[in-house]
Amino acid sequence: MRLSFILNGRRIICDVRDNQTLLDLLRNDLGVTSVKKGCEQGECGVCTVLLDGEPVTSCLVLARMIEEREITTVEGLATDPKMKALREAFLEEGAVQCGYCTPGMLLSAYALIRSNSNPTADQVKEAIEGNLCRCTGYVKIIEAILQAAKRIET
Repeated sequence: MRLSFILNGRRIICDVRDNQTLLDLLRNDLGVTSVKKGCEQGECGVCTVLLDGEPVTSCLVLARMIEEREITTVEGLATDPKMKALREAFLEEGAVQCGYCTPGMLLSAYALIRSNSNPTADQVKEAIEGNLCRCTGYVKIIEAILQAAKRIET
């Protein structure tokens, strides 16, 4: 099936198989390395991307379902001020350990901060609840997201 969509601001036209996931299309066919393969059941969040601005687990989205839609990965937000504040806060607060969950955490946090510039800790927890981290225990991640929101707000 021929497919046309926007990836990180750029039109992509490619062929996909009927049963191909968005995760496999992005990572294997298009070389987007921030999108990781984890549980393949939508439970861990390492394959999180923004679909039309909202976080989704790309392992559960069939590639054929993104016709004329917009996909954003962390690579597509490299120069965005909100993402820059999040990346800096993650580093400063020690929220990055092995880094496997980081792209998904960043995208979930970005979507939250874009819609709510002054989130509470409970709102942050809710926004990242679909992203599993085995290293940090979440405290530093939550602190980093709150810190980034304060930087963006001021």
